[in-house]
This record gives sequence, structure tokens and C-alpha cells, in this order.
Amino acid sequence: MAAGGEAQRWWERDTAPGYILLAATVLSFLLLNGPTGEAFHHLLEDQIAGLSVGLGAAAHPVNLHLVINDGLMVVFFLYVGLELKRETVEGPFKNPREAALPMVGALGGMAAPALIYIAFNAHEPAYLRGWAIPSATDIAFAIGVMSLLGPRVPSGLRLFLLALAIIDDLGAIVVIALFYSTHLTGWALGGAAVTFGVMLLMNRAGVKALPPFWILGAAMWGFMLLSGVHATIAGVLTAMTVPMRQPDGRSPLIAAEHTLKYWVQFGIMPIFALVNAGVVLHGAGVETLLHPVALGIAAGLVLGKPIGITLASYIACAALKQRAPGNLAQMIGMGMLAGIGFTMSLFIGNLAFGSGDLATPVRFGVLGGSLVSAALGLAMLWWSCRTIGGAHETLGPDEDRAEERGLIEDIDPPAQPDRPERRN
Repeated sequence: MAAGGEAQRWWERDTAPGYILLAATVLSFLLLNGPTGEAFHHLLEDQIAGLSVGLGAAAHPVNLHLVINDGLMVVFFLYVGLELKRETVEGPFKNPREAALPMVGALGGMAAPALIYIAFNAHEPAYLRGWAIPSATDIAFAIGVMSLLGPRVPSGLRLFLLALAIIDDLGAIVVIALFYSTHLTGWALGGAAVTFGVMLLMNRAGVKALPPFWILGAAMWGFMLLSGVHATIAGVLTAMTVPMRQPDGRSPLIAAEHTLKYWVQFGIMPIFALVNAGVVLHGAGVETLLHPVALGIAAGLVLGKPIGITLASYIACAALKQRAPGNLAQMIGMGMLAGIGFTMSLFIGNLAFGSGDLATPVRFGVLGGSLVSAALGLAMLWWSCRTIGGAHETLGPDEDRAEERGLIEDIDPPAQPDRPERRN
């Protein structure tokens, strides 16, 4: 049931985005390995009308793959950025003590998989560029799989996984900006910086209308595309400038987040999976499955995530004198679900190795590791939460209440006493 007692529509369920992503992945496999394989490959990789982006040696042909990975995905990162700002300004992350535990857990969950991947690939320097691939968590899939257990899982554990996955996304964004940007172009970087500065000034000046932010955000995306910094970073930077509050208590930021939510979950992410998740099975033998890149990614997701998250979280609990959101078995199970890398891992894998010879081992590692993580995490949580009754709330109402603070889009907000306007 949804908040307020109304029947929950299928697309509002936590599991729905995961099912759509799974369907897109299966379809990608079928298209690549059936009679349509060659045509589908050419559709994605052939240059569109002789177009290219960039200057000189840094120019890249524009194809459907580029349009989706550098264009559509900027909207995904805009959505993630809006969620990050909301959680930081008005959510649990505004309290450093409350944010510390999932933050430390997320850092441990990024470091351990990276170290495991490096251990598998230390003998080949060219492979080390993929160290960040198993560090990512796919929020939609992780929350969706956990929701299959319903109220059996404590709500505190659900919210901890949500917070941890959001911080994990922030870490992935930082990693992309610092380690997967190449051939930097000074004038384009300067243009992006100036545009971002103007957007910050607009926020401080009290501009509340969203279209000016979208127009300048598109301009910043263009500069980023030419600068060598991955263009999707423009989505996050744009989100950071979107105003949080209007004088009447409404929130432009949360309105934008609500508008983008279903477009991202049921449009952009499935399209990305359709284009990037499929693996050509012809010619892929045991040596592909046992490739050090594939093994490093899979081991990082399956082992590194639960080890890093659980160990770092318990260290943080001892230092902060806080209780863990679950017992040891529940924390391990939750850490296993965080090993579902999928969308973000595939995205970083594409940045690291492109569509060359390592693309297939990357996809095998990500898909195999994510599948095993999902199965083990679900089994561990089912076993560790088997004695819990149905008294716990599901994630949906908790998240709904958090999002509804200050935003009732079609209902007048309650009268507020006069107070200084907050600009964020």
C-alpha cells in the first residue's frame, strides 16, 4: 500500500525499475546474439550523418552510443545530483553525525572492491584503469532486490542501504571527474567554470524559475563535452545550483526531482542497459570468463562490497558510539546487495576500456558479479531476518515523507511565519 492508504500502482513499487532494467538487459542479449546482432551493432556504432564532437585529435564521431552515454546519461546524473543536494540540505546528511556512518560504510565499500580488483590485475598495468568498476552500486537494483523481502527487513537497514548507495554515487561521480577525464581543453574548461559560476550567482540572487538553470546547464554540458571532462559531470553541477526553496515553502529542486524520477527509472536507465549490458557470446569461451578483468570485477562486487561496508561500518560504530542498523548477518546481507553494480559499473567500465577487446570481460564481470551478489544478499537477508514480523514500515512511505517536506505540488502549503529566506 502507498502512503495514505491508496493502492500502490505498479510503477511506484521499489521493484519496478529493477524489473524493467532486467528486461532491457535480456533484450540486449537477444539483439546482440540473434540474427539482428550485426545490424544492432552498426546501429549503435556507425557515425551519424558525418557528425563529430571535439577538435583536432580529440574529436570523436557522433554515434548512438555516444548520444546515450554522453547525452542521455547527463539527465541521469542530474537526477542523482538533485537527490544528493536534497539529502545534504534537508535530509539526514545535513547532520554530520547521522551522515558519518553510511559515509564511512560507503567509503569502505568503494575501497575494498578496488583493492581486490587491483590484486587480480597488478601484473598488467593496462588493466588497472578499471580499478573503479566494482566500486559502484546500482541504487535501483539494490533497493529493488531488498524490497522483494517486504516488511521482513528492518526499515533502518533499508534506509541505511539507500543512504550508502547515494553516497556511493557521489563517490563514483568524483572518481569519474578525477580519473576518467582525458585530453583536457583549457578554454572549454574555462567556459564550463564561468557558466557554473553564473548559475551559482543566479541561485544567490534568488532566481527560482528552473528554465534558466536548464538552459545554462545545457551550455555547461556543451563546454564539458569539448573540455575532456566527462560531460555527465555537468548534470551534477547543474543540480548543485538548483534552488531548494521558494518564499512560499515550495521546492523547485524537489519538483524537478519528481519530474525526472520516472523518466530516469523507466526511460534513461533501461535505454542505457539496452545499449551497454549485452554481451556477444559468440567466441566468448572459458578464457573470457576467467579473464583477470572479469574475475577482478566479480570478486570486487561479490566479496569486496560486503567486506568493506561491514568492516568500515562497525569501525565507525565503535568510534561514534552508535548502534549498527542491523546485526552482523543483516549487515553482511545488505553489503552483498550493495555489490549489485550493474548500471554504474557498466558506465565506468565503458569509460575505462570503451568498446574494445576488454568490453566483453567487463560486462561478464559486472553482470556475473551483480547476479551472484543479488542472489547471496537476498538469501542472507531472508535467513537473518526470518524471525522479524511485519511491523516494520517499508521504504516507500519513509521516502515519501522525506520528499514531501516542503512540496505539495497541487495543494497550497500551510501558512508559514515570516522568516529569512534560505538560498541553497
